[in-house]
Amino acid sequence: MLWLGCCAISTPAHAERIKDLASIQGVRPNQLVGYGLVVGLDGTGDQTIQTPFTIQTLNNMLMQMGINVPPGTNMRLRNVAAVMVTASLPALAQPGQIVDVTVSSMGNARSLRGGTLLMTPLKGADGQVYGMAQGNLLVGGIGAAASGSKVQVNHLNAGRISGGATVERAVPVALGQGDTIRLELHTTDFSTTRRVVDAINERFGTGIAYALDARAIQVRTPQGSDERVAFIAEVESMNIRPAQMHAKVIVNSRTGSVVMNQSATVDACAIAHGNLSVVVSTEPVISQPGPFSGGRTVQAQRSTIEIKQESGMLTMVEGASLAEVVKALNAIGATPQDLLSILQAMKSAGALRAELEII
Repeated sequence: MLWLGCCAISTPAHAERIKDLASIQGVRPNQLVGYGLVVGLDGTGDQTIQTPFTIQTLNNMLMQMGINVPPGTNMRLRNVAAVMVTASLPALAQPGQIVDVTVSSMGNARSLRGGTLLMTPLKGADGQVYGMAQGNLLVGGIGAAASGSKVQVNHLNAGRISGGATVERAVPVALGQGDTIRLELHTTDFSTTRRVVDAINERFGTGIAYALDARAIQVRTPQGSDERVAFIAEVESMNIRPAQMHAKVIVNSRTGSVVMNQSATVDACAIAHGNLSVVVSTEPVISQPGPFSGGRTVQAQRSTIEIKQESGMLTMVEGASLAEVVKALNAIGATPQDLLSILQAMKSAGALRAELEII
């Protein structure tokens, strides 16, 4: 059977809120990253001989605390691990706000379970520090090993600290400057953009919103901050019916899964698909000389080649809905890998009325 994810039943487009279709330019999260140390591990940290950067980081930290490690000291630590700390700074975050962080091992530590992250600066793309992270890790996995046997459940080299970072710097946002904002649709579509503009102008008056292109919409807002927030909240809560999306078929060549939207259709065409298989088998053959001949037994290889070709059954599909296409392809016994070839051939023949994307 084919593994298909699809929307086979054609249903009318339902109304969606503008806040689900678009975002306000500048009001978005920002990614933060930092490098730090996790301590307190139960002998499952980095093997410092193979990860010298862990020792270098530890020495730098101890030096800042007034502790000088003698040069050449062989520090065989197993309770420390070098990690990367990542976080997402929410839109309009203010200093003092707390955010969650993810801690991932970058050395050869076996587990971060039970570790504590030391104070780690979190930087943005501009190199500025926007947060500080520290706290005890929560690792969802668990494992044990003894005498060459090992049992592990889930992943042990990454953990999370809920509320583990404090925002130290706010990202400047131009939302309060000027008397306009810009709405940016998540998907480029001229029809949906037109509908959003018409809905806003019908609600607040002509000329309040106008489209810049198929994705961006300029909207005039009140001058006062309180009035502006109330206006934006009302705009985001408005419901519109987005335009029907382009017909599209997405095929995952690695897993064989196929996803089609309800706009995908097939024109009249005939499909015949057969499989050709070649089987080569080799078996040993013993050649034994006759009695008193003075010869010796020789082992040889004998190969047998068998070619099988399954006859392809011709199937007609026309003007088909998605359910009918799936039923027809199942009828000729097409496998997910066969479906890749069939869809490509249908697209080349002009019978598949959809954009074909292979990932």
